[in-house]
Amino acid sequence: MPVATTDDTATAERTITADAIDAFAEISGDHNPIHTDETYADETMFGGRIAHGILSAGVISAALAELPGDVIYLSQDLSFEAPVRPGDRVVATATVVEELGGDRVRVETTATVPDREEETVLTGEAVVLSVLHESD
Repeated sequence: MPVATTDDTATAERTITADAIDAFAEISGDHNPIHTDETYADETMFGGRIAHGILSAGVISAALAELPGDVIYLSQDLSFEAPVRPGDRVVATATVVEELGGDRVRVETTATVPDREEETVLTGEAVVLSVLHESD
């Protein structure tokens, strides 16, 4: 039986800075110039640098970690809806929508940028384990 149950909701937020984008490029090796080169990015359909999509997904991961129990990712489907730019504050929400049996739950996930009229930048669905912490 999972610790997190249907309708449990958790949130997390993070401001995505240019430094965070640069650090992620170094850590991941993803040096796509749309993320790392302002001059190059200015000439694209986005009209400037955008964050790696997985940085917004990382905020979703932080929200999942706030659900009850020890949460272990099993899978995540993502749809990138809008770009995140340096300086954007991303707010992620994770809501348990179904118990799948055992300790697994299905979670709807979203990420928005509140300063852009709550624009949705990412949607998806995760399956996680939600278990008691061993010392509990």
